[in-house]
Amino acid sequence: MDIVLSQIDKSYEDSGQKRSVFSGMNALFPSGKRSVIIGKSGVGKSSLLNLISGIDLPDRGEIRIGDHTVSGMDDTRRTIFRRRHIGFVYQFFNLIPVLSVIENVTLISKLDGVPASGYMDRAKDLLRTVGLFDRQHHFPDQLSGGEQQRVAVVRALVNDPEILLADEPTGNLDMETGKQVLDLISNLAGQSGKTLLMVTHSPDATSYADQVLRVDEQRLTVETPGRAVL
Repeated sequence: MDIVLSQIDKSYEDSGQKRSVFSGMNALFPSGKRSVIIGKSGVGKSSLLNLISGIDLPDRGEIRIGDHTVSGMDDTRRTIFRRRHIGFVYQFFNLIPVLSVIENVTLISKLDGVPASGYMDRAKDLLRTVGLFDRQHHFPDQLSGGEQQRVAVVRALVNDPEILLADEPTGNLDMETGKQVLDLISNLAGQSGKTLLMVTHSPDATSYADQVLRVDEQRLTVETPGRAVL
């Protein structure tokens, strides 16, 4: 599904002052492409992912994903849409410590009322793909940082979402492990034709992108050829 942002304005309250993050931003992220978003800290990279996913809403403008106007949905509809169509990978693994690996990666499916037959085989296949099938009954504190991030990638993909959003997925990892995680995210997204948007400070990540975009001056600009900014 294409992701289209039209005339987006967004601001936040910061110490009692209004701070504008985006002003009149237009963007198109084509379906099935891998986009890497770069920029200085605090310019709105993570805010962009929050807007696209419907975690946050723009002050003005429209966000469309496929035939769905995400910016026009209420909280409940946005939550349901996010669960069914969008997978998230964060810098901090956000695994629940009292749940095993298999319980962590299938939790959202359970909460969404999907029968186990609809996700358990896929979860185990993905764990096998990332080399963690034999660790499925371990708990997060029994895993290395790289292993925990691989679990987080599997969790994001279990529901087979069309869109994968990754927010600094290597920021909490050493260089070698980070590269392994980038390989994993890029390969899994590419093999299944998912639309990937990755926010990162890692210069290595740009080599995985179909297009690289920079957030600056409240807008998106294209760093490499590709149709991303209208």
